[in-house]
Amino acid sequence: MSTELKPSKLGTKTYWDGAYEEELANFEEIGDEGEIWFGMESVKKMVDWTLEYLPPSCQASIMEVGSGNGVLLSALAAAGYSTSLLTGIDYSPSAISLAKAIAIKRNIEGITFTECNFLNNDLLSSHETWDLVLDKGTYDAIALGDKDEAGHSPAIHYPSQLIRVLKPGGYFLVTSCNFTEEELQAAFATTETGLVYHSRIQHVVYTYGGRSGSICSSVAFRKPNTA
Repeated sequence: MSTELKPSKLGTKTYWDGAYEEELANFEEIGDEGEIWFGMESVKKMVDWTLEYLPPSCQASIMEVGSGNGVLLSALAAAGYSTSLLTGIDYSPSAISLAKAIAIKRNIEGITFTECNFLNNDLLSSHETWDLVLDKGTYDAIALGDKDEAGHSPAIHYPSQLIRVLKPGGYFLVTSCNFTEEELQAAFATTETGLVYHSRIQHVVYTYGGRSGSICSSVAFRKPNTA
């Protein structure tokens, strides 16, 4: 990984369990669906990208890593994607409960929300793979986890796990606020993964102090088809 981030509470399960417990309580009390990472505009852009490259007619299986309140998957369902092909995983049980409750409120049936730690090989079936894997901020959070004895962030294990659950010819679309487009390419488009750069999403560009840039980066990669 080209950028080493300092560990933060945002990289701990304790933090996210507490955050989603509070959001779940708020939802049950006043119907507040909770925070949407990077805002609804990022959700719309990721849905639009999916509609362009994997329209509902493709019947693609889609998994979101760190699905949180499930709003991205709910937006895909609203865009015409079959809910039976949509899966959200999150390691916080309260996030899963919140996502299920929001889906019920929105009259959306069939999305699978499962408590699962993406980096734990034992919790994902080795026989289950997806046509598209989505990540909106989860890679960022993982990169903020405690480093191992060798000084590596937990995010170092993410690419190899991703390849295991991605079908040949499948896509990975990641949105990040901690890494630039170039850094995401350096992390994922490697000889070890075999992933190749596919496309990017253009976000709003801001200029400050003579420098321009976007708050977040969205990059898509594709896993080559095997012979």
